[in-house]
Amino acid sequence: MGEKRLKFNSKTVHGGQQPDKAYGSVMPPIYQTSTYAQSTPGGHRGYAYSRSANPTRTALENSLASIENGNYGLAFGSGLAAIDAVIKLLSPGDEVVSINDIYGGSYRLFKQIFEKFGIRFHFIGMQDAEKIEGSINDKTRLIWVETPTNPMMNVIDIKAAAQLAKKYDLLLAVDNTFATPYLQTPLDLGADIVMHSATKYLGGHSDVVVGALVVKDKNLADKLYFIQNASGAVCGPMDSFLVLRGIKTLHVRMQRHCENGKAIAEYLTNNPKIEKVYWPGFEDHPNHDVAKSQMTDFGGMISFVPKGSSYEDAVKIVERLKVFTLAESLGGVESLAGHPASMTHASIPKEEREKSGVVDALIRLSVGIEDVDDLIADLEQAIG
Repeated sequence: MGEKRLKFNSKTVHGGQQPDKAYGSVMPPIYQTSTYAQSTPGGHRGYAYSRSANPTRTALENSLASIENGNYGLAFGSGLAAIDAVIKLLSPGDEVVSINDIYGGSYRLFKQIFEKFGIRFHFIGMQDAEKIEGSINDKTRLIWVETPTNPMMNVIDIKAAAQLAKKYDLLLAVDNTFATPYLQTPLDLGADIVMHSATKYLGGHSDVVVGALVVKDKNLADKLYFIQNASGAVCGPMDSFLVLRGIKTLHVRMQRHCENGKAIAEYLTNNPKIEKVYWPGFEDHPNHDVAKSQMTDFGGMISFVPKGSSYEDAVKIVERLKVFTLAESLGGVESLAGHPASMTHASIPKEEREKSGVVDALIRLSVGIEDVDDLIADLEQAIG
């Protein structure tokens, strides 16, 4: 059976892969080398210097392209390094329409790094596609989308955003970190670029920091490959190996993340001490119908606000957790809890944070693959 006909669960294991040519190794070896012998100047076997390309990274990039239904994958030293490469496609004077409910690191990169070089960013709510169109002008070159968003779990209609990008000859980039290609494949919905913090679900074990881009178009891929090589923010062979190994179990992990996430979202929404729960699987969640149409399930990311809670109350709750670990990041096999206002989104000014719902009492959960009864009991004792 050709790879094009493989279903997702098989592509996580086999997609873009082949046994190593030297000895038939089933897993790609970790080519821990910076350079490669040449028989004559320029006469090498496809690899000359590991910033430009490394066989282990190539194996990861092929896997990334396969699971996202793209043609070209690129791996970077972090998710932010991958985003950095996308923005470097632009020139001074260009403008970007970005989701306002955005990861704090992305916001910081856009506002504090790239605005100094003359690129302007407009941060808007994108739940209504008409708002996206209203923010496009003759200087706009890129639409930047997260869906579901971090941390409010807002759902953006990728197909509608893609239609606008095509109408105005813009690039559409989608941060697919929360959903992963197990739940949605933005390229199939018309996006030009898919971005991942592969640190999260793709790696899946909280032991590596890697970023990824996947595209279909060769011309766009060539531009990004040039930036990747010229800027040099690549991941090393060991990191590539770890993410590739993580991808091979992505489908089984995501199934449990989704099952546990649903159970915990339902527990929280039925808890009288909880004011609001944000999870795309609820029928009353904004754009739930869009989520149903573009996602196969609703994931393991949940945010909630306890009733009558302050900044200090939320901090006390996350400090009391014992099975959930209070930590940055998400998407690992272990359950993590975070306080966005003081952690992941602290780099966004309070006034801007709260416009998108990131209030001081908001708590974000990355639901892992433990026994769900233990997770619910932990939340019960922590909430009190």
